[in-house]
Amino acid sequence: MNDTTLIATRESRLALWQAEHVRSLLEQRFGLRVGLLGMTTQGDQILDRALSKVGGKGLFVKELEVALQEGRAHLAVHSLKDVPMELPEGFVLAAMLEREDPRDAFVSNHHADLATLPHGAVVGTSSLRRVVQLRNLRPDLRIEPLRGNLDTRLRKLDEGGYDAIVLAAAGLKRLGLSGRIRATFDVDRMIPAAGQGALGIEVLASAGALRAQLAQLTHGPTWLAAHAERAVSRALGGSCSMPLAAHAVWAGNELRVEAALGHPEHTERPLLRAQVRGCPADAGQASALGEAAAAQLQALGAAAYLAGPATAG
Repeated sequence: MNDTTLIATRESRLALWQAEHVRSLLEQRFGLRVGLLGMTTQGDQILDRALSKVGGKGLFVKELEVALQEGRAHLAVHSLKDVPMELPEGFVLAAMLEREDPRDAFVSNHHADLATLPHGAVVGTSSLRRVVQLRNLRPDLRIEPLRGNLDTRLRKLDEGGYDAIVLAAAGLKRLGLSGRIRATFDVDRMIPAAGQGALGIEVLASAGALRAQLAQLTHGPTWLAAHAERAVSRALGGSCSMPLAAHAVWAGNELRVEAALGHPEHTERPLLRAQVRGCPADAGQASALGEAAAAQLQALGAAAYLAGPATAG
């Protein structure tokens, strides 16, 4: 097994699909022998509390990073939206694969879309980003917490706990569950999370030869768009407890970055919105676009929202 490249991965069905996808690419492109190291992370184990209350999305990647550090695995495959904006020292994102559908999906057994939900209907989501945008679209709805992997969330819907739930379209499509999607939210109405729909491959910074190989798998437009999106969050001190959305879309050589920030406690408050455009040629220029969007949000009063209820009333 010494010549086997090992991928650290969570053991949910979606995470394993993603790891298998990367394994296939590595075998086909480079002729590597690749194995999987399945792991259960803290984020998978703690299901009774919101992520924002127990340490954020980094709970989904920490154990995988430990496996890399200890030499039990060589790379880790993540949903990019789960990767913290600042990686621990000694770790890098070596590649980002071409993005799947970045939109949020409306899933319901009895209703066609958000507009047709009856007054007071119960919608499930664990994402503060989705909560603040749903409250701005339909303030009459009851938004209830929904944790667990994708299959668990669908089961909770099917058991009647919710009238509808909101999930990332990418995960449903990757698992062949497109038929569960009743409607997708236009990205201007429900701005996705930074990196949503993209896969990131993390390695040790010292793994030079592997980094060079993995870099060949990077999809350039996704790489630049994701850098812009992640820079918005990084500039604002992004965390799971911040209801921030950031999404970048290409139109020819121009990248349009949209961002929205809600209040983490008073989720009914109006969203702060920003939009910038530019033609980035590298990750640094893309990140600068994201920082410009963050500056717009700051100018609109982001500091009061980020300060929380003590100072924001």
